[in-house]
Amino acid sequence: MGAAQAAAARHLRDQPRDRGALTVTSLETPQRTLTLTETGPARRGTRPDEVVVAVSPAFGDTFTQTIVGVPHAEVLRQLMAGIEEQGVGVRIVRVWATADLAAISHVAAKLSGSGISVGLLSRGTTMIHQKDLARLSNLELFPQSPLLDAEVFRAIGSNAAQYAKGESPQPVPTRNDQMARPRWQAKAALLHLKEFECIRDGAGPVELEATIERAAG
Repeated sequence: MGAAQAAAARHLRDQPRDRGALTVTSLETPQRTLTLTETGPARRGTRPDEVVVAVSPAFGDTFTQTIVGVPHAEVLRQLMAGIEEQGVGVRIVRVWATADLAAISHVAAKLSGSGISVGLLSRGTTMIHQKDLARLSNLELFPQSPLLDAEVFRAIGSNAAQYAKGESPQPVPTRNDQMARPRWQAKAALLHLKEFECIRDGAGPVELEATIERAAG
């Protein structure tokens, strides 16, 4: 890593936070702010053409970017765009009671009017789930979070929307890097522990309003 990249990486780590209005920065995308506002308990949807995106306890709050620095603002923006481009609605919820991806995704699938959800951990690990499947099953799983970028998140959103419409899309191509696991394992473990510290035992899922804006300046 060169001096300029190292300085940029330090800049990313040092981004200020302001009580829920989280300023996040990408080296490749414009600065955007992400604000996640709780609007009440999450309820079962009635629209058959919706996908529920469920985020983990620390997503967009304690953490503001994935394990490889993709801003959470960009993750949600791309997911939502991929869903809406298919003409399907999207709701966002936060699951407080667990940091287990399968559990988060399954809870969201049961809240979804279409029965389709996308679950997200703060480090970027993602899953598409369906309410009629067993909790530990899924439609598509993206376990190697270091390999997930904006393009992949948009494709995940698109596929989730197609499942919601009753279609059978080709699975999003899975990237594979045998060195990703050993390279990122230690950081992934630390993020995992921190995510679990943010769990609120007994708390129900809540509806979120996501506001993503270009940062001033």
